[in-house]
Formats: sequence, C-alpha cells, structure tokens
Amino acid sequence: MEGANQTGMVRFHFRPFSKLPEVQMLIFVAFLIMYLVSISGNVSISLIIWLNRSLHTPMYFFLANLAALEICYSSTIAPLTLASVLSTERALISLPGCGTQMFFFIFLGSADCILLAVMAYDRFVAICHPLRYTLMMSWRLCVQLAMGSLVLGFILAMQLTVLIFQLPFCSSKEISLFYCDVLPVMRLACADTWVHEATLFVVSITVLTIPFLLITLSYVFIVAAILKIRSAEGRHKAFSTCSSHLTVVLLQYGCGSLIYLCPSSSYSPERGQVVSVVYTFITPVLNPLIYSMRNRELKDALRRTMIRKTVRVQEKIQHG
Repeated sequence: MEGANQTGMVRFHFRPFSKLPEVQMLIFVAFLIMYLVSISGNVSISLIIWLNRSLHTPMYFFLANLAALEICYSSTIAPLTLASVLSTERALISLPGCGTQMFFFIFLGSADCILLAVMAYDRFVAICHPLRYTLMMSWRLCVQLAMGSLVLGFILAMQLTVLIFQLPFCSSKEISLFYCDVLPVMRLACADTWVHEATLFVVSITVLTIPFLLITLSYVFIVAAILKIRSAEGRHKAFSTCSSHLTVVLLQYGCGSLIYLCPSSSYSPERGQVVSVVYTFITPVLNPLIYSMRNRELKDALRRTMIRKTVRVQEKIQHG
C-alpha cells in the first residue's frame, strides 16, 4: 500500500463526455445554460415567496426551503463540472476535494428527498384535516421539520463520506462520472468494499425508500379525501396543489432509485452518466418550472411582483 491515500498524493480525474473538443464545447454551453436557468428559477421562487405575505404559509415555506436546497445542490456539482468540461487537459481533483464534493452532494440530495416527504405530509394535513391545519402545522413544527431534514441529511452524509474515504486509493485514477459520486469512487478503492456497499444501501433505503413509502401513503389518503369532494372546482383545486409536488417526487426518486437501489454489481457507468445528468442538471431546471406553471398562487404572486417592479421603474424614470 505504498501509494495509498495516506500519502496525500492521490489525485482523481473525471471521465470526459467526448474526445472531440467541439462536442465538449456544446456540452459546456448546454450545462451552463441549464445551471443558470436553475439558479435564476429557484432564486426567483425564493424571492417571490419572501416578498409576498400571502405566500407566508407552511406549503410555501417548505417550497422556499426546497428551492434553496436546489440552489446549493446545483452549485455543488455544476461549477466543477463546467471547469472540467471546458479544460483542454485532465482536470484533477484531490482526495479532500473529492470528499468535500461527495459530502455536500449526499447531504443536500438526502435533505432534498426528506423535505419532499415533509411536503407530502403538509399536503395530507391540508386536504385531509383542513379545519385543524393551522393547529397541526404550526410554524414551530414547520421549522423543526425543515431543520430535521437537514440534520438527518448531514448525519447520513458525514457517516458515509468518512467511511468511504477511509478506504485506500492506490494511485491517480479516472472517475467514470463528471463528479465524485459514491459508487464510481468506491470502485477505485484498493480494498474490499462490501461493508461500504452495505452502508450505501442502508442510506439509500433511509433516504429514498422510506420517504417514498410515506409519500405514497400520504397520497393514498389525499386521493381518497379529494374523491369525496362534491364540487368539481374543489377537486380540481385540491389536485392542482398536489400535482406539481408529485411530478417533482417522481423525477427525484425515479432517478435516485435507478442508481442507488440497484445492486452495485449491475452498476453501469454509461447509464450512471445519463441518469446523473438528469438529476444534477435537468431536474433542478424542471423543478421551478413545474411549480411556477402548475401553481396558480405562485403565478399570481409573480405577476403582482412584476407589476410592482415595473411601476416603480416607471416612477423612477418619470421623477428622474
């Protein structure tokens, strides 16, 4: 183990998407556009919710937290990926740098999944217990649930990252993705990773399977309650408040399950590359679009905010 990571000389490099510079440049432009759209969309959602008092409700509080998580999550992956794609030489990343990126990726991704389950519970209370909603979803509980998703994500990420980076890595090697994900890094270890794979499976069950089962259970009760609503308008309004959340859930959990709930022996770097692009670049773009297009209150708040800003600009021009 002379070249193991205890020497601190280990460097990883990411697998390029293509050997053709023209293709790499097209990928860089596409990723840059998606990253900027994701950041601007999620920042807009957070600002709209913060500026409009009518949106200061538990549902939009959790949505603002989800948007903030998406901003941090995208920024954990995108900048380094863009620099790597644009580089004409192999972009090297140190062992501590790789561990840091992996930690924040697991931390923010886990908190994101857990928060989606919290949002499902919020919708369950709102639709199945509307008269007790303000009592059951107090602001204190909302803050505790939001903080709980962060704390649980932090604990899981810390344990898994520390465990993986105690493995010996014998030399500079190529990571089969464009960022430091768990399975590709574990495959570069010079030791048996059975315990680490088992730990990853337990973490995946905690982050993906259990929250998804809770979300499914919540929606069973939600659909049953909606079907009891007599007016078509009432049913449509209830469904519209849940459809955007359910769409995001299917995207997030679907992609995560394809990678982390399958046996590690069946892991394919090519499939991992495609799925990873979806949940690290495409999904953060789609989330604000889905919520803004499917949510009438959010669209109305955006329209009012734009009108107020336009009026203020016109007044400044007139007085200037």
